[in-house]
Amino acid sequence: MDLIFRRANLPDGRSGVDVGIEGDRIVAVESRLQATALEEIDAEGRLLSPPFVDAHFHMDATLSLGLPRMNRSGTLLEGIALWGELKPRLTHESVAARAMAYCDMAVAQGLLAIRSHVDVCDDRLIAVESLLEVKKRVAPYLDLQLVAFPQDGIYRSPTAERNLLRALDKGMEVVGGIPHFERTMADGAASVRRLCEIAAERGLMVDMHCDESDDPLSRHIETLAAETRRLGLSGRVAGSHLTSMHSMDNYYVSKLLPLIAEAGVAAIANPLINITLQGRHDTYPKRRGLTRVPELMECGVTVAFGHDCMMDPWYALGSGDMLDVAHMAVHVGHLTALHDIGACYDAVTVNAAKILHLDRYGIAPGCRADLVLLQAVDPFEAIRLKASRLLVLRKGKIVARTPEKLTSLFLPGRPDKVALNFVPGTVA
Repeated sequence: MDLIFRRANLPDGRSGVDVGIEGDRIVAVESRLQATALEEIDAEGRLLSPPFVDAHFHMDATLSLGLPRMNRSGTLLEGIALWGELKPRLTHESVAARAMAYCDMAVAQGLLAIRSHVDVCDDRLIAVESLLEVKKRVAPYLDLQLVAFPQDGIYRSPTAERNLLRALDKGMEVVGGIPHFERTMADGAASVRRLCEIAAERGLMVDMHCDESDDPLSRHIETLAAETRRLGLSGRVAGSHLTSMHSMDNYYVSKLLPLIAEAGVAAIANPLINITLQGRHDTYPKRRGLTRVPELMECGVTVAFGHDCMMDPWYALGSGDMLDVAHMAVHVGHLTALHDIGACYDAVTVNAAKILHLDRYGIAPGCRADLVLLQAVDPFEAIRLKASRLLVLRKGKIVARTPEKLTSLFLPGRPDKVALNFVPGTVA
């Protein structure tokens, strides 16, 4: 073999596992693997994970903070207005440079797959062409999946549908939309139907910005579920944000959640951004805005998380760290039980990979050798500490290293034992 990890812990709870790699594939996952390799790495009980996956991001806007000015209200609508002011100033060089910088940052943190929405409402399609070029450039070390996204509304913007079709013809893989930003609820519902029909005609996936609002009457997710069933798109559709669900009455939600699950529609929450943009019109109490993550999970809906924004018109902060995203979800979603924290880890790994239809993702023989070794013993510790990514592998090759950091790790069941830079087995 080319490489063997020894004594690794896996996210599913297995411990002391050896993982063997040949070329760009995992060929063995077993205890005490009886084989040799050109290189062996002793994980010493640390967490070996498949890579992080960001199910929802806007790479065309990333790292544009302050251009042309700051978002003073902190609202979604001012962010959209700011982006509208910036769009005419975009150049191929600026979009590509910012995107490449972000991709480098992402890979260093073990983030090896990103679904990015790309605005198609600029008739020049500068962002579209720039991101398609970036996709080719980063392919050796990162999977970049691009969504044709009519930011200004497919009916609200007179050239949006034509531009969306042009973007798909150029190679974008996913159909996007924003029904709650259309001028009327009726137009929003019509946009969902039209966009799903385009996806069905072309055999593509759908990822709809859906009900990113504090308005409990914004119910386009219901239409999205219905169109998914009508057109046979089950397993190929995601509703992103879904923040209006936070404000809906419980009776309606009791009807809605089974509809989403039955239709095979996935849900993508964006904890950092949803907690920041939503509730801006409230005095007190202020709504959190994050969609009903635990209820969606309990109903059998595949739930993933996205970083959504970083240093752009909507969000001034961010680091590209998906553990930061999961950490926020744990807090604002009251997801503090151990199994819930594990589910939040899944939301930035296996669930997101499922929604993106990533090929041969995971830790099993035949999977791609895309792996992250973390300075943690399990997903709980990884999220709690936002653990360092010690090694990042892409197709069996190490592409990033991060030194260990000084950390304080609590040993469950042993409150008298706290270790700095704890290595399993060294504390009695």
